Amino acid sequence: MTIATEAHADIITANTIPADYFANTKPIIVLMGVCGCGKSTVAAHLTERYGLKYAEADDFHPQANIDKMAAGIPLTDEDRWPWLDTLASWIDERIAAGEAAVVTCSALKKVYRDKLRRPGVVFVYMQGTFDEVMERLSHREGHFMKPSMLQSQFDILEEPGSDEVHVNVHIGLADPDQEAMAVAGALNL
Repeated sequence: MTIATEAHADIITANTIPADYFANTKPIIVLMGVCGCGKSTVAAHLTERYGLKYAEADDFHPQANIDKMAAGIPLTDEDRWPWLDTLASWIDERIAAGEAAVVTCSALKKVYRDKLRRPGVVFVYMQGTFDEVMERLSHREGHFMKPSMLQSQFDILEEPGSDEVHVNVHIGLADPDQEAMAVAGALNL
């Protein structure tokens, strides 16, 4: 166990990464969880500290999806499939280039994660209770996701299972830089 992992052991609540998982590939981190859990902030710390390529999955949404969410209408699976395919292509490009990367994506259902799953992909689940996330979300400005839509995200959330390569980070136990260092420790970056 690395010093970073020991210092942040209480933040990491699950880690199913096999010992040799990154032997033949660079890590592709998919920071996942409901809106407002801190995905983008932790991604910024990871990219700044470790020089990872970065993509914000929201940037891959077609305008129709953004308009729908801005109007307070949750997306359907039919809305998400083309978006996830585009995101998967970005991940494939990073793998082909041999680049470590981080992408923020809610990836709330296992079937969504299945679209993104590839060798070297690890899902980092930013885990928190409704109240913890609502507290964070209530202070955000300038984002198209409405706080009232948070419950719909928790309603469809399927936490990663033991059959998925993932790390769980419990939000609210540390600041985002410490959360990022805990992730880095878990992935041996």
